[in-house]
Amino acid sequence: MFVVSKFLTFLTQPLAWALLLLMVGLMLPKRAPILGRRLCQAALAVLLLTGWVLPAETLLRHLEEQSPQPPAQATLKGYVGVIVLGGALERSRLWVDRPGQVAFTSAAERMTVPIALLQSHPHLKLLFTGGEGDLQLQTLTESDRAKVYFDSMGVPASRVRYEAASRTTYDNAVLSARLPGVDLHQPWLLLTSAYHMPRSLAVFRSAGWNVTPYPVDFRTAKTTSWSAFSLERGPEKWHLALHEIVGYWAYRVTGRI
Repeated sequence: MFVVSKFLTFLTQPLAWALLLLMVGLMLPKRAPILGRRLCQAALAVLLLTGWVLPAETLLRHLEEQSPQPPAQATLKGYVGVIVLGGALERSRLWVDRPGQVAFTSAAERMTVPIALLQSHPHLKLLFTGGEGDLQLQTLTESDRAKVYFDSMGVPASRVRYEAASRTTYDNAVLSARLPGVDLHQPWLLLTSAYHMPRSLAVFRSAGWNVTPYPVDFRTAKTTSWSAFSLERGPEKWHLALHEIVGYWAYRVTGRI
């Protein structure tokens, strides 16, 4: 399933579609010039659509608004802890080659928000779940990297549990439930990126967890200008939205949700 998820990740990148169309169009034999030209034109159309931010943010906003806002700080006394999903830490090689440096991805809020929660609510525990998301196993798992960060922030080791074998969101839910001393029936906060929350929440609840969503790392505002165009932000937002939508339905088809 992990290898399949990596293949789906590739297919949900619109720039990959443009590249494939262009490659096929250029590689067609000379006896099919019209088809080759049409494929190259299609690649250009995909590229232009990918850079249009409005439809991409509309999809992403729909995902982000499916979960309610986090519970008010005053109401967190009833929760035993916060489950933090991996995905906010840069690849292992960067941590190994740059010792002493903390390297986040664009989803850094997944790591910074839990620190504030632990500081303001001393009763909360933290459960970080993340193994290795790359096809090739790395020197440090994401949990190893997370431990370096949480230790550097002064979080007591007694307040943190790590699950280091998961490679997918489904693994996060199932393997975390197997940790000794973890009671999935107690109330937990589930903290991840807002666009990732619908799939994550469905998976964790399907696995039997008693979780309340605590979305962070919002990528959209309430509105988007129709003229917004960016070949940097557009492809990224398209990829995030399509990856989550395809991933959600893949989990539905395979009975994981």
